[in-house]
Amino acid sequence: MTEPTPAVPETDDLAEPRLVIEPGVAARFCAVAEPVLMAMGYRLVRIKVSGEAGCTVQIMAERPDGTMLIDDCEAVSRALSPVLDVADPIERAYRLEISSPGIDRPLVRRSDFARYAGHLVKIEMAVAHQGRKRFRGLLDGVEGDAVRIQRDEAPKGEDPLVLLPMHDIGDARLVLTDELIAESMRRGKQAERDLKQSLGLAPEPPPHAKRSDPKKSNAPKPKAKAAKAAKKPLPQNTKQHRLAADRARRGEIDTSEGD
Repeated sequence: MTEPTPAVPETDDLAEPRLVIEPGVAARFCAVAEPVLMAMGYRLVRIKVSGEAGCTVQIMAERPDGTMLIDDCEAVSRALSPVLDVADPIERAYRLEISSPGIDRPLVRRSDFARYAGHLVKIEMAVAHQGRKRFRGLLDGVEGDAVRIQRDEAPKGEDPLVLLPMHDIGDARLVLTDELIAESMRRGKQAERDLKQSLGLAPEPPPHAKRSDPKKSNAPKPKAKAAKAAKKPLPQNTKQHRLAADRARRGEIDTSEGD
């Protein structure tokens, strides 16, 4: 099987540090996995060690443009498994699981907050801000070392805009909405086309063809969307959205649908 060929990333894209640091056993896996991923042109998103049904080590990875195909996951698994066998970061049997970040993905880098501006997000602070730790609202990009959020639960008469210091964020992730699912499918289709073209399985697009930039979000501008909040309720995180995200993680959603 021909290996997938990731787009050649900028060095700065691969080396951009994460805002989260895993503790304990997950940190040991991180020390082994991250250099291997970078050498292959991928970025580490997050590592989770779970004791349910035995021990499972889930490693989330992505290309610098935020995409991750099933072929990418398989290639990473083949490269990483023997390295982990030698390093032996845990003294028990475990099952290795390589996955994409998913649609309702965690946001772990500064560029993530800029890329997904305009989408609904929920953030839990490691250090309380303005007397609270949990925030939810429209992501309004970044300002200096802070994340801008247009809160959807702000009390009447209170400014909904809040700036959250990045390095005080404990966990941040996108909330599933129709807009987010549509954008994720768009990114997946473009990544699929790029892979087929790199393998010679599809013709190159004509020089005049317009190509979408997977690093840019198609979400409405945060300020414009926030201004319409009173007329249109915020997107809801429904069971349908959660099931769609689960299918995407398992590779059951065909990214070529609609082509």
